[in-house]
Amino acid sequence: MFSRIGKAAYKADLSNTLALMALLGHPEQGLRCVHIAGTNGKGSTANMIASVMQEAGLRTGLHTSPHLRDFRERFRINGAMIPREAVVEFVQRHQEAFEPVHASFFEWGVALALDWFRQEQTDLAVIECGLGGRLDSTNVVTPEVCVITNIGWDHADLLGDSLEKIAGEKAGIIKPGIPVVIGEAEGSIAEVFRKRAMEVGAPIHFTDQQAHMPYELDLPGPHQQRNARTALAALHILQERGWAITEAHIRAGLAHVQANTGFAGRWQTIGQAPLTIADIGHNADGLRIVNDMLGRTPHERLQIVLGTVNDKDIHRMLGQLPASATYYFCKADIPRGLDAEELRQRAADHGLQGLSFPSVKAALAAARQAATGNDLVLVTGSAFVVAEVV
Repeated sequence: MFSRIGKAAYKADLSNTLALMALLGHPEQGLRCVHIAGTNGKGSTANMIASVMQEAGLRTGLHTSPHLRDFRERFRINGAMIPREAVVEFVQRHQEAFEPVHASFFEWGVALALDWFRQEQTDLAVIECGLGGRLDSTNVVTPEVCVITNIGWDHADLLGDSLEKIAGEKAGIIKPGIPVVIGEAEGSIAEVFRKRAMEVGAPIHFTDQQAHMPYELDLPGPHQQRNARTALAALHILQERGWAITEAHIRAGLAHVQANTGFAGRWQTIGQAPLTIADIGHNADGLRIVNDMLGRTPHERLQIVLGTVNDKDIHRMLGQLPASATYYFCKADIPRGLDAEELRQRAADHGLQGLSFPSVKAALAAARQAATGNDLVLVTGSAFVVAEVV
């Protein structure tokens, strides 16, 4: 499992997924979908689009990753998770045929999602890339529209040692003749996308991130405004392609993302007195957004429960966090988690001070105990840390 052990489980190849598709009778063929890649914001953008499509009365599939508490969060139709029985039945039916393929955990998941969406006859599915784009298992679909939210530093050891190389991997989802929406890109990054789109004859649309946002969002922060503009650009293309989406559907969908899709873990309030917030920011750009949100949230003192995984660019991440906070360092309960004491020592090099704790829950309990009613307690650094407290 990539989520547990990291890049040792990464398959930089589509052959396994193509083999699974053949065994399943090609559920990817004929699937009407939206395909979303990007460094940050792709989960938010995917859930926004799915919420609007649900409001439009469409049977809407949604495949995202990672999950927080329940594996089935990755597979939803109209907000409802796949039934446990459907997961068990899928594995029992296909295990013997799948095992010779040596498919990864994520490849199994993509196969399950596409097969389930076909079986349940979704009108439209929103498919989020797991990692990268060109060689991601989800890149067997032919969507109505492709979306690339933005490019930042994450998984550089797998995707490339420059932002242009990372962009090149994400650009791999751009397909002949299929419109592509770019959420945020400029300069050499934008040029990577223009070149790929020109090579395959794909209409390319760069989102106007200065445009007025005429809709209320239930996801807070200026970064969600940017994600919403990207989602709107994709929805407008769907309208042009004949999908019956009205202004009322868009307004309701953007206002009720969390209720419609079950979206969680993004600047999510999990406690009061002291105000306690969880956010899965897990790379430098994500934590830069978290730091911006801290500045927009009134509080006296700041207590941060921080944990991460061992294959991230820790130096870039720690550079985005405030030295004025008191830190409670911890390790998520997965093999890939970075040792709490090692994280504390590396954080000290950035002027971040605090103590290490044996578990996420112990760190959160200590932070809340030390906080007064007007303080802010933040849990961040990894989806796996947040998963243990939401």
